[in-house]
Amino acid sequence: LLPLLLGIPDLNLPHLNALSAWLLLPSCVCLSLSLIGGSGVGWTFYPPLSSAGYSGWGVDFLMFSLHLAGISSVLGSINFICTILEVMLDEGVGRHSILVWAYLFTSILLLLSLPVLAAA
Repeated sequence: LLPLLLGIPDLNLPHLNALSAWLLLPSCVCLSLSLIGGSGVGWTFYPPLSSAGYSGWGVDFLMFSLHLAGISSVLGSINFICTILEVMLDEGVGRHSILVWAYLFTSILLLLSLPVLAAA
């Protein structure tokens, strides 16, 4: 949708976009494996339940799946930011719709917040 909004044929970094898409496949596989193993920690990953003493391999696959999805999102955000900024520098800032600005600010917020969440 972003290339259509910007009037360009493709994003600036297509290989980064492909890597981002291909990282989602192992993330989904690890998520499915975690459901087979059973995590039992709920949706909050409450630390006493997800610590090493109480968790099985299902929790490990679930955390690895979340990290892969986070890396994929960061790579996609970098691609969106580079594409939007290059087009805006070439064509001017005030020409684009509010949706393009929403993509830009959402990508910046994602780029700033996901590494912090992954480290926590």
